Amino acid sequence: MRTALTLVALAIGVLLIAGAVVQVRGLVQGLGAGVTGRTVDRSGPVLLQSMRDLSRYDAASGSFQVIVDLETEATFLPSAIIGQRTLFVAIGSVDAYVDFSRLASDAIQVSGDRTAAQVRLPHAALDKPNLDHQRSYVFADERGIVDRVRAFFDSSPNDQARLYQLAERKIGDAAAQSGLAARAEANTRTMLEDMLRTLGYRQVTITFG
Repeated sequence: MRTALTLVALAIGVLLIAGAVVQVRGLVQGLGAGVTGRTVDRSGPVLLQSMRDLSRYDAASGSFQVIVDLETEATFLPSAIIGQRTLFVAIGSVDAYVDFSRLASDAIQVSGDRTAAQVRLPHAALDKPNLDHQRSYVFADERGIVDRVRAFFDSSPNDQARLYQLAERKIGDAAAQSGLAARAEANTRTMLEDMLRTLGYRQVTITFG
């Protein structure tokens, strides 16, 4: 009999606690729905740090993708204990341009009858790689036990920065070997020839050096 009364009392206690929880939750939700808050943007004004004139012709652009396979391992311990291997898919672009601000004073020669023009331009240069952060991603990240524990307590942003720096260097090297600069010079030559012929010059010579 006493056991039955005890069970009944426990059941009643559980029901009372559950009912109280439901009431408190309903009260909190009601307060949240009834209060109309506002979001205040307290950001400071945008500061103009520098301004410069552009005097270059962006003549070509290349898109590149590279898979960075970066592995760090201990000398005497297996990689399952300490070590890390990361596969990072990097997507970015490199622009090739001709800098008109570097023209020499005698870079443009025009014939007396204004029918021929010679223009000497500096060689095309490559801009620094521009990684697409939205499309670049870590494909796989394998860590040993020690590195997992270390990452749990100290997730350093330097790891991501190292991947991006390595990807930029690889894409920059690939752009230098891709013929992108030569493509930019050919496009610049075509642009200037068409423009000068439109102005009445029948013989146009564009050189780089």
